[in-house]
Order: sequence, then C-alpha cells, then structure tokens
Amino acid sequence: MTHTYRAFSVVALALTLTFLWVLGWYLQTAQGIAGIWWHSETFAHGLAVLPAFGWLVWRARDRVGSLQPQPTAWMTLPILAAGSLWLLGGMVSVAAAQHFALFALLVSAFVGVLGWRLSRVLLFPLLFLFFGVPIGEFMLPTLMHYTAEFTVWALRLSGVPVYQEGLHFIVPNGRWSVVEACSGVRYLIASLFVGALYAYLHYTSFKRRLLFMFVAVAVPILANWLRAYFIVMLGYLSDNKIAVGVDHLLYGWVFFGVVIFLMFWIGGRWQEAPAPVVPQGEAAQGDQARVMRGLAVLPVLVTVALFPPVLKLLDAPVPEFPVALSAPAPAEGWIDSPGASFDYRPVYAGARAEISRNYATHESAAPVLLHAAWYFGQRENSEMVAWGNGPASPSMKDVSLLRTSRTLIFAGQSVRESLISTPQGRVLTWHWYRINGRSLVGDVEAKLRLVLDRLLGMADDSAVVVLATPEGLDEEAARARLQAFLSSHAAAIEQAVEAPAQSIPR
Repeated sequence: MTHTYRAFSVVALALTLTFLWVLGWYLQTAQGIAGIWWHSETFAHGLAVLPAFGWLVWRARDRVGSLQPQPTAWMTLPILAAGSLWLLGGMVSVAAAQHFALFALLVSAFVGVLGWRLSRVLLFPLLFLFFGVPIGEFMLPTLMHYTAEFTVWALRLSGVPVYQEGLHFIVPNGRWSVVEACSGVRYLIASLFVGALYAYLHYTSFKRRLLFMFVAVAVPILANWLRAYFIVMLGYLSDNKIAVGVDHLLYGWVFFGVVIFLMFWIGGRWQEAPAPVVPQGEAAQGDQARVMRGLAVLPVLVTVALFPPVLKLLDAPVPEFPVALSAPAPAEGWIDSPGASFDYRPVYAGARAEISRNYATHESAAPVLLHAAWYFGQRENSEMVAWGNGPASPSMKDVSLLRTSRTLIFAGQSVRESLISTPQGRVLTWHWYRINGRSLVGDVEAKLRLVLDRLLGMADDSAVVVLATPEGLDEEAARARLQAFLSSHAAAIEQAVEAPAQSIPR
C-alpha cells in the first residue's frame, strides 16, 4: 500500500506541474475563463470543475496501483491542433475557440506527460475537465424558440387564447416573452454537469451511463418547457398577482430542483454494484528505458509553449489613425430626413469609424436609416462580429428580436432581414458585412473569412452596413422601402465602406 501511495504521489506531482506549465503560458485565457465562471450564472459550475477533477483523481488512486508516468511524445500532434485553434481564435478574437482550445491543450498535455496506461485509468477525470469550457450560449436561440412554441401550444391546449409573434405572445390579461433567462440553457448545462458525475459514480456499464446522459439532456429541456407553461398559467389564473417579475425565476429553479431530484431517484433504481478495484501493475524497466521515456516529455512541454509567442508576434496592436468614412449623398428622388423622426440605432461597439444618416423620398415621410461601422486591427472589444453587436443588441434597453433573422437576395445583394421591437415601434432591418471586397451575411461565415484572410496575410479591414425603417404594421411596404433605397444607393454604399481602406497606414 505504501508503494501504491508513493506511485500516486508521483502521478499527482506530474499533473500539478503540467497544469502550472500550461497555466503559465496561457494565463490570460485562463483568467478570462475564470472571470466567466465567477460572473456568469450559466457557467458558475465551472468553479467546481477543478476541485471535482482533483477529487476524481484521488478517488482513482487505488486503481493507479504502481503505474508511473510514461510520457508519449506523439501527443504533440493533438497539442499542435489545439494550439493552432487557440492561435486562430486569438487572431480573430473568438474567445470560445480559445477557451475550448485551452482545455484541449491541458488534457492533451496531461496525456502526453502521463502516458496511455495512466490516461486510460484516469479517462473520465480527464474528459470531465471539458465541462469547464464556458460554451453553450449558441443554443440560446434554438432553446428559446422551442420553449415559446411549446408554451403557446400548451396554453392553447388548455383553452387559453394566445396571439404569438416569435418569442412574444399575448394572453387576455398579460403579455409574455421568452428571454434568455427562460431558455433553459442553465438547466441543461447544470444537468449535464451533475448527470455526468452521477452516471460515472453509480454505473459501471457504458450502456447505462449513456442512457442516463440521454435522460440528463431530455429532462431539463422538458422541465423548462413545463416550467414556462406553468408560470404563464399561474400568471393568467391569478390575474398576474403571482409568477410575475423576479419570483417566476425562483419558481423555475424550485421546480427544476424537484425534477432533478426525481431524475436521480429514478436513476438510483438502475444503480449497479461498484466494479472491483484492480490495481495496475507496471512491468520492470531498465534505467535506459526510463531515461528515454522521461525525455519524451520535452517535445510535449515545448509544443505547449509554442503558440503564445507566435500570437504576440502576429497580432501586434495597430495604433489609432484618422479614418475617412462618409455617408453617401441622397440619390435622385431621395432627401435627407431629420434624425429626430427616427432615432433607432444598431449597436456596433469598438468600430474605428461609424456613420448614421436618415433618408426619405419626396412621396413618403417614412425614413430609411443607413448605419455603417468600419473595423480594422480587430481584437477583443474592437471586433465587428461579437456578442453585443447587432441590429437587436442585448445591450439595447427594451429592444428585442421579434423574428429570427432570414437571408434575402435583392439586386444581387444578400442581406439578413430582422424584425425588431423597439420602444418607438417595430423596425424592419437589413444588414450585411463587407470583408476585403466581399459581401457576407452570416456571422460564422464572416469569422471564417477573417481567419482565412489573416492566414493568407491579408488585412482584416471590414464593415457592417445596416438599413432600417419603421415597419408601421405594413411589413411589405417597409420591405419595399428598403428595396427602393438599396436599389438607388447600392453602388454609393459600397464605395463609402471601401473608402476607409485607403487610410490604413502602409
């Protein structure tokens, strides 16, 4: 037993030193992840990931037996892949890519230092580390959509008349909407985190573990749908005296807690007896073999340290410089419209230059807004495609997306159309991106294009163009207004957003 604990202490020391080595090189990314854990309710479970990993490793100490680390040099290949992802994420300011890449680097480095025999014994603790990646908010639109659809369906099934428009719906005595806090993503991530631990600790067969993880996915989604339905029904039946405001979130968590408790109670009925602990023995090795094994750790550690200096070299900050960005003059048949008549503005933070101008026709007083923002030398807090930027930014008070964006093509120009609710009324918007002379509409497509351009040594000068007009309860008329404006100003808009590239210092 003493020999077993001595062997385990070597494993624990190897894990600790590898962790500190990776953390030292990627400290800024690690600090960003820790900040999200600390400030985000959705990812607060991340604070428990490292302590849980340590406990899981300690729990496996008897199965480690007399195994010793046997570094595997070819693990530099997955480290190279993860490091490249981290590098690309840093070049185009995609924090999620860097966060995932850091955990992939960490796990790959652990496997490279420990070797395959030890890594197989510690497979679940190593994979469990990926729960620390603060990712999952990409599911928000889908989860919000289906939550709204189920709630409206259940209300109608209950005999409650409902008028629905996207994520918003109206019952006879109240107006409701599905917001991010109602999406259920917090419940889903928390259920997966706890469910994975439960399945590992209570089952031994892969089939039962996989089945329970399926339950851990399905139950929180269904529970969130029922939660949303019950909350609206409580508000409807009580004439909005209960289940409104902050308290409906509390009711949601209580309901979810009961559901998770029942899920674990049911899962306990399938519990299997723990597998017998079989300590792993290690074949004797000569001194020369041990030295060669030890030297294999060097390429692993060197590869880990390769990428931060490369990013620092490639991503040197670009100093401020004057930018010439001007709105095009009104085309024939169009005039300037007073800004006070239409004060909606999209949010695109971190731009080097922005313009906003209202236009109208001689026949109609309904304005069309042209808003453009130009970016260069993009990095965190100064990137075009980023959370918080958009026609319906979460940072805009009392502004929400009524209809999920869709892509239209008009006169050869692809645009992304959105219908937005604002305090001044509903607004129809079109927007698209210009990146190195190309027009794009998708956020993911724009990010990938920026990655490719940076790899090819091209500049990252980019622009976003937004056209907006009041819907006025006549969507077709608003769409026709945007079409007429784009038809008259397409060439001038393109020229305007391409002109700032001439200001870039050479």
